[in-house]
Amino acid sequence: MTDRAWLIISHAFNMDGRAASHTITDKIPHLIANGIEPIVLSAVTGRRDTDVEHHQLLPVSPAGLRFDIRYILRRRISSKPLYNLMVGLMTLLMLPFYVLEKICIRLEPQWSWFIPAYFSGARIIRSRKPAVIYSTGGANSAHLAGYLLARRYRLPWIAEVHDPMIFASYERSWMAYRFAAWLEGKICRYADVPFWFVETALARARQRHPEMGDRGRVLIPGADRPAFGKVAYERGNKMVIGHFGSLSVTRNLECFLEAMGRLIERRPEAREMVCLEVYGSGADSISAAAIARFPAPEMIRQFGRIEHDPETGESGRERVLKRMNTVDCLLLLHGTEVFCEEYIPSKFYEYMWTQRPILGLVWRNPHLDRLLRENHHLAVEADDAEAIVSALSDLLDRWENDDLADSGRDSAYTAQAATERLVAWARDVEVGKSRVQSAPRK
Repeated sequence: MTDRAWLIISHAFNMDGRAASHTITDKIPHLIANGIEPIVLSAVTGRRDTDVEHHQLLPVSPAGLRFDIRYILRRRISSKPLYNLMVGLMTLLMLPFYVLEKICIRLEPQWSWFIPAYFSGARIIRSRKPAVIYSTGGANSAHLAGYLLARRYRLPWIAEVHDPMIFASYERSWMAYRFAAWLEGKICRYADVPFWFVETALARARQRHPEMGDRGRVLIPGADRPAFGKVAYERGNKMVIGHFGSLSVTRNLECFLEAMGRLIERRPEAREMVCLEVYGSGADSISAAAIARFPAPEMIRQFGRIEHDPETGESGRERVLKRMNTVDCLLLLHGTEVFCEEYIPSKFYEYMWTQRPILGLVWRNPHLDRLLRENHHLAVEADDAEAIVSALSDLLDRWENDDLADSGRDSAYTAQAATERLVAWARDVEVGKSRVQSAPRK
C-alpha cells in the first residue's frame, strides 16, 4: 500500500459553476502539495482533468445516461435546434427502458453511477493500492461506491457529506428517502472520517446514528484566493447590489424585492440610487413574478449565467468572481426551507475573498449567522422584510458617505486549510489502523 495515493470518488468533479465540484477540485492542488497522489473517478459531465489521473465514467441506467449525455451534447453542440433534435432522438430510443426505470426505481438519476465507479475503483485498488478512499457529494452514488469499496478492501474511508441527506421536509420519493437514510447510516457507522459542512447537520446525523460517536466532524470547505488576485472596487453613481448563483422556488428574490419596494416608498431617492444585478441561472417562477410586479423595473438588471469567454480564455467562474469584487454589496440568499438549517451556500466562501460587504438572508442557521456577524457582515432573517429594509437603508447611508470600501481582511476560510486538516485526520486514521493490525494477538 502506498501512502501517497488517494482514490477520490466525485460524480461532479470539474463541473464549472457547481458547488459540489468546487469543494473537491479546489482541494486537489493542496492534496498534491501534501504528498497525496489523487486518482479521481467522476461522471463525464465535467471537464477532463489533465493534471491528475482522472477516469470519467458513464452510468448504466437510462435516466443516468440521459442526464449525462445531455451535458456532453450541450458542450459540443452550439446550435439549439440541433441539440434539441439530438436529445429528442436519444430520449425516443431510450423511452421504454426510461419509463420502466422511472416506474420501478424512484431514485435520483445518478443512482446507477455507483456500478461503474465500484468496478473501476476495484480495478484501481488492486493495481495501485491507494491508502485512502475519499467519497464526496453531491450524488449519493459516490458515497455508495465508497462504502462498498471500503468494506470490500478494508481501506480507510473519508466521506464528505455536502448537503443533508435526509431532512424533515424531504420531497423526493419514499424509495429515495429510504435509500438516503440507509446510506447515511452506513456512512455514520463505517466511515473512518465522516464530515459535514454545518454544525447542525453533524448534530442531527449524530442524533440519528449515535454509533458514529466522535468520528463525525465539521469542516468548513472554504475557497482559495482567486488566481487573478484582487480586482479594485470603485464607487459608481449607483449602489450596486449583486446576487450571484442559482435561484429556485425555495431560494428566490420575493422577500428581498418586497423590502426594496418598501425602501423606495420610504426613501423615493433610492429609486435612482440603488441597482440590483442578478447573475446566474434564469429566474425561478416566484422570482420572475416578483420582478414582474416590482414598481421600479429599471432597478433590476438580469445577466443570466456567465459562461466561458473564448476570447480571453476566462472560465465562467473567473468572470463571475471578478464581477463580485466590484459591486457595492453582495446579496447572499440562503433559502426558506428546512434543508437550509443544515446548509451554507458555497458562494459565501467566494464572497469572503472579495472583501466586499455581504447582506445575508439567513434561514434558521446559527452557524451561518455567526460566520457572517463574526466577519462584520449583515445577517437578517430570510423572511423578515422589515429587517431587510433596515439593512438596505443602513447600506445606502454608508454608500452615500462613501463608507463601503473593501474590508482589507483576507478570508479565513480556505481550501488549503480545509485540505491540511483533512489530510491530518486521514493520517491519524491510517496510524491507528496500522497499530491495530500490527498489535500482537493475545
